[in-house]
Amino acid sequence: MNKEVEKIYKRKIKEFQKHNKLYYDKSAPAISDREFDELKADIINLEKKYSFLRSTKSPSDSIGFKPSKNFEKFKHKVRMLSLSNAFDREDLINFEKKILNYLNEKISLEYSVEPKIDGISASLTYLNGNLTYGVSRGDGSEGELITNNLKTIKDIPHKILKKNIPKEIEIRGEVFIEKKDFEKLKDNFANPRNAASGSLRQKDPKETSKIPLKFIAYTFGFISENKFKNQSDFLNELKFWGFLTSDYNKVIKSTDELFIFHEQFEKKRFDLNYDIDGLVYKVNSLQLQKRLGFTSNAPRWAIAHKFSADHAYSEILNIDIQVGRTGALTPVAKVKPVNIGGVVVSNATLHNEDEIIRKDIRIGDTVKIERAGDVIPHVLEVDIKKRDGKSKKFNFPKKCPCGFDTIKEFNKITKKYDAVRRCPDKGFECEKIAVEKIKHFISKDAMNIDGLGKKVVEKFWDLKFIKLPQDIYNLDYQKISSLDGWGSQSASNLKFSIENSKKVTLDKFIFSLGIRHIGIENAKIIADFTKNIKSFLNLLKKDKIKELINIDGIGETQVKSLEKFFQNQTNIKVVEKLCEILSVRDREVKNKGKLKNVSFMFTGKLQNISRAEAKSLIEENAGSIVSSVTKKLDYLVTGEKPTNRKVEQAKNLGIKILTQKEWSDLLN
Repeated sequence: MNKEVEKIYKRKIKEFQKHNKLYYDKSAPAISDREFDELKADIINLEKKYSFLRSTKSPSDSIGFKPSKNFEKFKHKVRMLSLSNAFDREDLINFEKKILNYLNEKISLEYSVEPKIDGISASLTYLNGNLTYGVSRGDGSEGELITNNLKTIKDIPHKILKKNIPKEIEIRGEVFIEKKDFEKLKDNFANPRNAASGSLRQKDPKETSKIPLKFIAYTFGFISENKFKNQSDFLNELKFWGFLTSDYNKVIKSTDELFIFHEQFEKKRFDLNYDIDGLVYKVNSLQLQKRLGFTSNAPRWAIAHKFSADHAYSEILNIDIQVGRTGALTPVAKVKPVNIGGVVVSNATLHNEDEIIRKDIRIGDTVKIERAGDVIPHVLEVDIKKRDGKSKKFNFPKKCPCGFDTIKEFNKITKKYDAVRRCPDKGFECEKIAVEKIKHFISKDAMNIDGLGKKVVEKFWDLKFIKLPQDIYNLDYQKISSLDGWGSQSASNLKFSIENSKKVTLDKFIFSLGIRHIGIENAKIIADFTKNIKSFLNLLKKDKIKELINIDGIGETQVKSLEKFFQNQTNIKVVEKLCEILSVRDREVKNKGKLKNVSFMFTGKLQNISRAEAKSLIEENAGSIVSSVTKKLDYLVTGEKPTNRKVEQAKNLGIKILTQKEWSDLLN
């Protein structure tokens, strides 16, 4: 099953790279913005569901495409990130819930609503009111300097004469072509977006000027003086400065109203004179936007609500089981290929055993399959009317393909057994898990070994070149060069990548081990605590791992998982052997900030700020957070209804106790 999922993933990555290059590098996009977004969503969600999937060419690790060599490169002062997507009411509710959880405030949020134009993103930097730089989005960090081409667009002012313009401001917007203008060009381009993309990237600005491009401004990147309170205020100011803004910009106050407006707008979107593929919702308050900040590739305060998901009916031909790195058994339906929204679908996730039982899904059934932002297309329901006597119930396997009995773990919190059936954590004893663990080891966020992809790992496994991670560093390159599809050069390139991976940071090394419940963020927390590989290895000593329970962000689940991992003698040998081979760099400790070497702990409910935001503020100032009262604690910060036991412990140990206000004053 792993091979089938990986086959789907690689096909999607290849398709993504093809369309990414066509659009950003060749100026000849072949699919719509919506289709491209769905392709990216499929890949990213596949990676979330199946941890063994990872590619350096994934959209989760890239924004746009590398700037073309035809233009000078230009680094954005503030990254041009993409937006997270919402497809239904539940996505919107979750979006707002995450915001409120982060802010830890009971407030009514107000949203600036703007149409998501299906065009080309561009940024314009004005110095003292003069248009100085015009740049494409590129890969988000760096774009192409296309100032002269952008200056040919009539909607873009070359000089802003208003006195209130900041000394430096980067205005962002979308370049597009209206439908009526595209009618005159349709023999030369596939769609309006292609025309806009190709025109902007002409070497000769005179050629660009022949195309009736439009520009709608919608936000700012860098701004030297920000006197605006709301996104809607800034949009009004853009109009005052002479920019074209959307007539459909609106302020809405609840997710229910957002959903209603979306439904109404979707019905009339085809009547607009330009293409849109959804609506963008931004928290209207710029102060809240600043507090919320960004994740690695998207702002927390904005989301794109795409227009309706597509679905179709197909027949389930078979149900396969895929075993993941942590032993989870995931059922995937093999269906008769069906076209959904322009994409041919042949697989649909069934999630877990309970889901199959709840929906009474059988082999031979006709089922409704939906494509949205899901992991892979998923089965919504069975068309019972079309069920005949030939359909067969699927008996979920009680054994892993490796032979071990599968289990369902009991959740102490919910007092129920988990829905996921899994192979017990036997580590490298289960061949299915072992292969996935090695795939995880070489992945981008771990050892990042280029050229040693998942298919190569499988091939080397079958040839018995690799059975444990350390075997990667003892490969016979002479044998590899003689394999089909290989040669001396490709073997040499692989050797270079492997040798290059020997220098690794502590957090990446910890993450590479593939310990269950230890993701990237947990690995960073453990690395911050242990600081070097020697201290990390000391965790192997009796009861040392239990010290981790005092770290904020590490709970009982993570500690037990680490204990279980190091109870396995093979795992210990793998770690020790890798430490002999690799050069693991000490964790870099932030040494600048007013809270350097100062530790904090919170108890009680904080007002108008979440624990996550408070922790972020402390870490930004080089401080640290702990989760229990010990002699190493410097300050106990008390909110509403603090835990009396923790307060008494702090008093007994002579630890200084701060109110939330005193803590805020300390941070200034």
